[in-house]
Amino acid sequence: MTTYKDDSVTTGKLTLAEILEVLTAGDDLAMKFTAYDGSSAGPADAQVGLDLRTPRGTTYLATAPGELGLARAYVSGDVVPTGVHPGDPYELLRALGDNMDFKRPSARVLANIVRSIGFEHLRPIAPPPQEALPRWRRVAEGLRHSKTRDAEAIHHHYDVSNTFYEWVLGTSMTYTCAVYPDADATLEEAQDNKYRLVFEKLRLQPGDRLLDVGCGWGSMVRYAARHGVKAVGVTLSKEQAAWAQKAIADEGLSDLAEVRHGDYRDVRESGFDAVSSIGLTEHIGVQNYASYFRFLKSKMRTGALLLNHCITRPDNRSGAGAGGFIDRYVFPDGELTGSGRIITEVQDVGLEVVHEENLRHHYALTLRDWCANLVEHWDEAVAEVGLPTAKVWGLYMAGSRLGFETNVVQLHQVLAVKLDNKGGDGSLPLRPWWNA
Repeated sequence: MTTYKDDSVTTGKLTLAEILEVLTAGDDLAMKFTAYDGSSAGPADAQVGLDLRTPRGTTYLATAPGELGLARAYVSGDVVPTGVHPGDPYELLRALGDNMDFKRPSARVLANIVRSIGFEHLRPIAPPPQEALPRWRRVAEGLRHSKTRDAEAIHHHYDVSNTFYEWVLGTSMTYTCAVYPDADATLEEAQDNKYRLVFEKLRLQPGDRLLDVGCGWGSMVRYAARHGVKAVGVTLSKEQAAWAQKAIADEGLSDLAEVRHGDYRDVRESGFDAVSSIGLTEHIGVQNYASYFRFLKSKMRTGALLLNHCITRPDNRSGAGAGGFIDRYVFPDGELTGSGRIITEVQDVGLEVVHEENLRHHYALTLRDWCANLVEHWDEAVAEVGLPTAKVWGLYMAGSRLGFETNVVQLHQVLAVKLDNKGGDGSLPLRPWWNA
């Protein structure tokens, strides 16, 4: 074990494994690390590990320390995980989270690390082609959260391949948190239960009109239409809209359901009996919350209900921007804040919040099941979208599962009503009227 007291740490050339040991301050590793220079660290019998295979991987790790550099090396194949499937590297990420608490070494030690790595590895190189531009360079697509730039961000994430999403999401084609009625429920049962919960919270009845913004593949729209509700959904993804319209026609729901390809801000109708926003708030930008909820309110009749379902921070102080990996590989321009900020913005546009709940444990289960689907259909997924993109999704979903389990992120549903000018709420029941 290398320690800070060893003279070699400050003078002799260090192997890549020794550098890792220095940066973790000698903490016991629950994973094995091997490198192309022949060095290794961690227990030989560890169940999971990382194999650094190329000098290019060292450059990625050295020029973007942390999750972004590791993601670049992993996506490009320069770092290879051991003991886990690339469609679900959850156990490896958990080991990394438990053991990779990097310490900043002294200036002398850091200088020797730089010499040992080689200055040539400190010059940035082009990232993998799957990576989006950094935020400061996305101005070419327009101002952040303009219609043009939002459309480009949604295209990056959602227009991967409908076939790919069918393998990952299953028959529900729902890319938002499910609600598990019990621990043994299937993903499909949990997603259907989520839509049942949203439908009941919104007090929808046959003949009502629902607006579903950011509707994805139209699952909420079709659920509502099956129960006699006239539903309009809108999505910025052209592929989602085409898939949803076909599904609506195949189910014989065209008289009641419609999914449009476009921006929610282009919806002209108003007087809806209910509005659902399931997984859209993460994309609109925290600074735009006021205009967003004001717009949704303008689409509601007096007494109508709004349900906002979105990922949140566990507090209201953290910065809104996503981490490097999420922002560059998964959700360009995505932003999160605490549920308190969301509730505040809903209240400040004049809506009354009547209920909210945190479903973060349900999202961890949802991500577990999505990863299981990806593992099951791995060969087909790789053939459809390519190995690097498939790896991004496995890494993203497994990492997100860990984030929900450890309360790094949460999932909140906020229910609000549009009051009349005397505070009337349309005679809502005194207690929650839905089944949990």
